[in-house]
Amino acid sequence: MTTPSRLPEPYGPSSGANLADILERVLDKGIVIAGDIRINLLDIELLTVKLRLIVASVDKAKEMGIDWWESDPALSSRARRDELARENAELRERLARLEELEQGTGRTRGRTPKEAS
Repeated sequence: MTTPSRLPEPYGPSSGANLADILERVLDKGIVIAGDIRINLLDIELLTVKLRLIVASVDKAKEMGIDWWESDPALSSRARRDELARENAELRERLARLEELEQGTGRTRGRTPKEAS
């Protein structure tokens, strides 16, 4: 004789909807998980690891002021373009300064000032 189980089936038809509802709530409201790990030996702190995890939708993260992925060149093509433009401007500036220095010393292509005269 078998007795009916009081626990719901883990993969039953209603569990998918519940999981989707839970995920939607978590992404809509956001969730923060925080923890610290400390390793001590004879009252001497050897290592401290601080863990912070935020799970939220992109919209909710932006509401909270979290948008670091927009300025990370590895994650954003706009940030990559901005970084390349900044690097290009710096290189042009350095080149202009070098050309000014070269003209100021009287050097011409590959010749010393004595050879140029």
